[in-house]
Amino acid sequence: MINLRIHHATTYNFHRPVTFGPHRLMLRPRESRDLRVLSNAVTVTPPATVTWAHDVSGNAVATVAFQMGGDRLVIESRTELQLDSVAWPVFDIAASAISFPFRYSDAEWTDLGALAVLQFPDTAGSLRSWAQGFIRGMPTDTLSLLKDLSVGVSQRISYQSRDEEGTQTPVETLDRGWGSCRDFAVLFAEATRSLGFGARIVSGYLYNPNGSLQGTFGTGSTHAWAEVFVPGAGWIAFDPTNRSMGGLNLIPVAVVRDIRQAIPVAGSFVGDNGAFKDMSVEVLVTS
Repeated sequence: MINLRIHHATTYNFHRPVTFGPHRLMLRPRESRDLRVLSNAVTVTPPATVTWAHDVSGNAVATVAFQMGGDRLVIESRTELQLDSVAWPVFDIAASAISFPFRYSDAEWTDLGALAVLQFPDTAGSLRSWAQGFIRGMPTDTLSLLKDLSVGVSQRISYQSRDEEGTQTPVETLDRGWGSCRDFAVLFAEATRSLGFGARIVSGYLYNPNGSLQGTFGTGSTHAWAEVFVPGAGWIAFDPTNRSMGGLNLIPVAVVRDIRQAIPVAGSFVGDNGAFKDMSVEVLVTS
């Protein structure tokens, strides 16, 4: 078990005062058997009203309503938590799902719903064809297939940090041969969906104490990975950016069907043309 502190600060600067519209924040880590939130506080400057709710996936979502505008907006989240993930997890996969292909139960298939459906077009079938190349035989070991596919993403795609908004489609990532951690996660999740698995995207933080992991800067960063549902084992985390499986060093904040649903800070402002100056994001994940 390790105790961690997370400081996530987003700052917007403007050349002249503007009016701030409502903002939507996804900054509080998700509690689980492996993660316990000891404290979490969100502060906003200028002062605002912060209300909390849970979305359809059980993520904690804050809505910020402003009473005044200004030429600077700062949103800070400070969290203390305990992380108890193991380096080499053992997954108790149900006998019916040990070998691929397998069939989800009717109840599982109903509950997975859109999580088992492709979110991006693959009209030429190039994504599915690429994913099928990892199937060594019929049947084949399910967990080995998923491991090979996760490693195959990082073998095919070169990691490249991107500051601009948005995520490449899986086909774009395959064609370009490079991408960020969110592109890796989307490609892996969509590839597993093309084979009939239920998968979801995870957005959160990566703890990188010795700087050996991809997708982070300094002592921490926002990060993206994916989870695949396997009967018996449940949701298994795969981080294709770092060729890892399981939750070690991963701190989930949001699980979503589509990466576009997991933006940490989203909102609007009203001002004249050229009012916006710049923005910065600082993330520190420390023990």
